[in-house]
Amino acid sequence: MTDAVVTMEFHPQPAAGTPTPWAFPAPERGTLANGLTVLRCHRPGQQVVAVEIFLAAPLDAEPEGLDGVATIMARALTEGTDKHSAEEFAAELERCGATIDAHADHPGVRVSLEVPVSRLPRALSLLAEALRAPAFADSEIERLVRNRLDEIPHEQANPARRAAKQLSKELFPASARMSRPRQGTEETVAPIDAAAVRAFYEAYVRPATTVAVVVGDLAGTDLDAILADTLGDWTGDRAEPRPVPPITADDTGRVVIVDRPGAVQTQLLIGRVGADRHDRVWAAQVLGTYCLGGTLTSRLDRVLREEKGYTYGVRAFGQVLRSGPDGGAAMLAISGSVDTPNTGPALDDLWKVLRTLAAEGLTDAERETAVQNLVGVAPLKYETAAAVAATLADQVEQFLPDDYQAQLYAQLAETGTVEATAAVVNAFPADRLVTVLVGDAAQIEEPVRALGIGEVTVVAG
Repeated sequence: MTDAVVTMEFHPQPAAGTPTPWAFPAPERGTLANGLTVLRCHRPGQQVVAVEIFLAAPLDAEPEGLDGVATIMARALTEGTDKHSAEEFAAELERCGATIDAHADHPGVRVSLEVPVSRLPRALSLLAEALRAPAFADSEIERLVRNRLDEIPHEQANPARRAAKQLSKELFPASARMSRPRQGTEETVAPIDAAAVRAFYEAYVRPATTVAVVVGDLAGTDLDAILADTLGDWTGDRAEPRPVPPITADDTGRVVIVDRPGAVQTQLLIGRVGADRHDRVWAAQVLGTYCLGGTLTSRLDRVLREEKGYTYGVRAFGQVLRSGPDGGAAMLAISGSVDTPNTGPALDDLWKVLRTLAAEGLTDAERETAVQNLVGVAPLKYETAAAVAATLADQVEQFLPDDYQAQLYAQLAETGTVEATAAVVNAFPADRLVTVLVGDAAQIEEPVRALGIGEVTVVAG
């Protein structure tokens, strides 16, 4: 008997293909007969089309004492029209596999639609119906107001939301809309009724000041005809959008403790107002901020999380607040949470990181890692039509050119270590930061005062 010989055939190991250059997609821009601006972007293979609508109805246009009316209006757009009740509208959306979401922010109202390309005509028809003829029924507005009032106590109880609310109040003058919660307070939401919502809609929602962004696989789709029959059928006057008010802020270094007796953690939010995307320093600021606190390997995490174990994570970021044709401002912030007993030591080490950064600068290795993470993952970040559409709509509401995002990635790749260091040091000066701490004042007030990072005030939680 002989042993059988077993042979195996090994297939060659797959080899990587030739890398292809990538750039953020460039949209085509056009205008419908009614004045509505359209940006379209053909993305082969993206069978789920994303549509972003930007309505120039900013929060600073809300009537005095009715903060939150923009939010109620946004939520009410899909709660019934002149042709469908709220239930019927929802059913029609479901039949074509579409979803619509809407929210209000400082620049205006955004309405987002996602739908399979085969159902795009019907979905755009429903979206146009919601924009052109929302019902704003008394019963629906009353329900939305009640829902919003129910949300507010939960937001107050959330340490991160409470910290954000306090930071806005501290940074901006009381007369500025940015100093107050985006979605209103109990005092301003309660009096909102259908008449107020209708008045706000009629004053600021019109096709001439609206932009639609359409992204997806548009091959074989007569988008011009679909738009003409849907959004193009919306009529309105040609009034100009409101002028963008200047943003002023007070970043005098100080600490505000929002007292939460018995809290086992302290939520921290440290911020100031700085350059936005219109400023030539933005790319370097993005790069430097990422090195400071953009990921698990950044300096803040390396010290506060890995070395000291104070926190699960601390992040630094820049968020555009509102821009105009001549520029605007961004919130530059550091956020996270630490255990209560180590609040003082954690803040002490955080300030040491900032001072060391100013004294020694970033390293070339930190800069290289940041570039790889920010630029290298961009093709993955923008795989979906929704991600591309949202970014194009961001550019619209911030008065940026259509090729801005593509240029930004090129700038990030070219920005050097010295530039990134200077930008992040200027963005987070150790003596010009407003610190909000949501935690147990009885335990954290004295250790924080001892740090000498600014006057300390305690407010009720």
